[in-house]
Amino acid sequence: MLDEKRMTELFGEGSIELSSEQFQRLDRYAQLLCEWNEKINLTAITDSEGIEQKHFYDSIVPFYMTELPQGASIIDVGTGAGFPSCPLKVMRDDVRLTLLDSLNKRINFLRLLSDEIGLSAECIHGRAEEQGRTPAMREKFDVATARAVANLSELCEYCLPFVKVGGMFIALKGSGGEEELQNAKNAIKVLGGRVEKSVSYNLPCGDGRTLIVIRKISQTPTKYPRNRGQMTKKPL
Repeated sequence: MLDEKRMTELFGEGSIELSSEQFQRLDRYAQLLCEWNEKINLTAITDSEGIEQKHFYDSIVPFYMTELPQGASIIDVGTGAGFPSCPLKVMRDDVRLTLLDSLNKRINFLRLLSDEIGLSAECIHGRAEEQGRTPAMREKFDVATARAVANLSELCEYCLPFVKVGGMFIALKGSGGEEELQNAKNAIKVLGGRVEKSVSYNLPCGDGRTLIVIRKISQTPTKYPRNRGQMTKKPL
């Protein structure tokens, strides 16, 4: 389905080496994504170039712009069809992956995907604001990540409770990410974070992106995360 030569050149522009074995796993991912998308809504992007750039390249490249520790435990919050963490796992097989989504149909897809392309991912059906309060999940991960789930203030409240002190929240945002960051500064501080990096860049197709890295410097107060209604009514 995907074009190996085109993808190799695409990743080469970002100084990332894509092996033939990694390409085969991503190609199978794309096939499963399109097959399942006919049954459940996973993505609006189903053409091969769109998947290569706007799903795979978009998911992988940001993690090469920051230092991801060897063997890091990562939780992907509101992961949907597995972005960004599943393509990352193909490239960084050392990381340990937990996929969290509120829709069980997507979790069923992710379990099949994990088995088919060898991700060894733990797939959890649940809401972030509930899971982030449980002792088994709270402040247990080196990294939390999310792509296009909510505005950054809310996203910090969903994600930072999962992160160990010293760990990172890595947010993948669109071209308005810098503005979102300015509006989220109080939330970041309240929730125990500190902005470490913000990088604006473009995908090869020209779409604007923003990588935001937030370091967890102190424990998140126990009252967070709140439920969604409270987040909407009284944003941090």
